[in-house]
Amino acid sequence: MRDPAGQNLVLSHGSYRAEVVTVGAGLRSLSYDGRPMLAGWPVGEVCRDYRGWVLMPWPNRVGDGAYEFGGQRHQLPLNEPEKHNALHGMSGWAEWTVVHHDATRASLTLPLVPTTGYPFVLDLAADYALGDDGLRITLTATNAGGVAAPYGTGHHPYFTFGDEPIEDLTLTLPASTWCPMDERGLAGPAEPVDGTTWDFREGRAIDGAVIDHPFGGLAGTVATIAAPGGATTTLTLHEGYDWLHVFTSDTHDPPRRSIAVEPTTCPPDAFRSGVDLVVLEPGQTHRASFTISGS
Repeated sequence: MRDPAGQNLVLSHGSYRAEVVTVGAGLRSLSYDGRPMLAGWPVGEVCRDYRGWVLMPWPNRVGDGAYEFGGQRHQLPLNEPEKHNALHGMSGWAEWTVVHHDATRASLTLPLVPTTGYPFVLDLAADYALGDDGLRITLTATNAGGVAAPYGTGHHPYFTFGDEPIEDLTLTLPASTWCPMDERGLAGPAEPVDGTTWDFREGRAIDGAVIDHPFGGLAGTVATIAAPGGATTTLTLHEGYDWLHVFTSDTHDPPRRSIAVEPTTCPPDAFRSGVDLVVLEPGQTHRASFTISGS
């Protein structure tokens, strides 16, 4: 039987173990000292809820799938038809090519061909490397075409602490702004977190907070999720990432069993709003990376 996720690439280093798949270059699992850190999906099953996805060439949503760029209007296919959005890019269901795989590292590439709604030529790459400090994930896009291209990227890990309720987890985000979201999951202008329920700079329990929002104005590079028993998951942002999108999985089945903290280069709907949209000129390369660590 062929695994719907393609080839399963196992990585191991010290206390860490990870699985990367070739369909979508997704992160199926990550564990630290035997503790599962991610809500992934089993071998033989289709990935659910965009778990561990690489989001290219845009993260999150494009409202109505319609945007203007370079004086042209473009219409993307709507893969979230109930909300009339184009969601999470075009690379997640593609079969990527493995260009390197050893005990601690997996590197995959995908030539993104022009399609209706995104008539641009990109060479994409995803690199997963395990080291003493955890799993470093690097996403790269090079404009291989002859015209400028709109671009954004992100990664979609859902974090878990086993049976620990997410209400009891402590979330710390170095973000000074947040964006309100409408009923379609499209972001409004950024607002200060000061004096709001969206201020997690000092770290506090998630409790009953329902979150599906982008956070910006990052004054630091480290975000953490901590369980009452002392286990911690840390995200360290490196080059390229200026936003974190947090989602408490309220619409999943079962709900609120994991929390996504997603590094992104831009907030939702950046193809239309232009907020932190990357414009890749011909031959230009964009690189974004972050590290997931456990304790």
